[in-house]
Amino acid sequence: MIPTRDDVERARATIGDRLPRTPLLTSRTLNARLKCELFQRTGSFKARGALNKISSLTAEEKARGVIAISAGNHAQATAYAAAAEGIDALVVMWQGASEQKITATRSYGAEVDLEATGPGDAFARLEALMEETGRTLVHPFDDPLVLAGAGTVGLEIEEDAPDADAIIVPVGGGGLVSGIQIAVGARTRVIAVEPETSTALHTGLEHGEPTHVTPTSIADGLNAPFAGRLPLEITKNLERVLVTDAEIEEAFRFLYARTKLACEPAGAAATAAWLAGKIEAERPVLLVSGGNVARETAAAILARQ
Repeated sequence: MIPTRDDVERARATIGDRLPRTPLLTSRTLNARLKCELFQRTGSFKARGALNKISSLTAEEKARGVIAISAGNHAQATAYAAAAEGIDALVVMWQGASEQKITATRSYGAEVDLEATGPGDAFARLEALMEETGRTLVHPFDDPLVLAGAGTVGLEIEEDAPDADAIIVPVGGGGLVSGIQIAVGARTRVIAVEPETSTALHTGLEHGEPTHVTPTSIADGLNAPFAGRLPLEITKNLERVLVTDAEIEEAFRFLYARTKLACEPAGAAATAAWLAGKIEAERPVLLVSGGNVARETAAAILARQ
């Protein structure tokens, strides 16, 4: 079921004041505004969808606990939302995932499974554990309630920047851009930005169905192995832009130095497309989608010129 703007409005009511409204900052150097989801609880927009989904569960479903799969941001969000609702969470991650994100996920009280060697076989591991445990899945990007929760970002932008003529959104599995499109796409131009080396949405739209890719971008938060069916349907007519890892790194350095935003590489993708001149707009809003970056990664990018 494709969610509607009404579903996004209901998600906002469900979330209530349990999550903060993130700021919209203006950068005169960029000639753009920045929606700062890196300041959201757990360090990314993902908490919105996870909390909306988990809040909807029945008492019986809550008793069985939840399960999620993620490279890190959705993992932390699910762990946080499960703790907020007082239920048990198991999160499938994989070997080589950010140690910082693994540690943060555990700190919220979730159990982390690291049997998978990478994002490709992690979904097979997820299926096995779902069958074994009977837990309810909190999908990172292919669930109507998760998308509706992500869409609350769009409602905030609409209210804080009613004159925006473009909302530029980083894309991994497609959850955030889909939610924003559902919320405000009828009124505002929404543009999807993917790394050239992580093209789950591009590839899925070319094939007309979820299609596995092998993502290798430095923007690990965008390294989804495929885009969801719902996002592919919702975004099939959206403008799409690809950026290089070098452009992402340049945007990362710009945001750190000029706006003082300590984002993660994934959070810099929208700014990368704007800085590279790949999008034309007069009054854009750029999504800075997360700030969960390993110290080593940040230091290496900042050291490069």
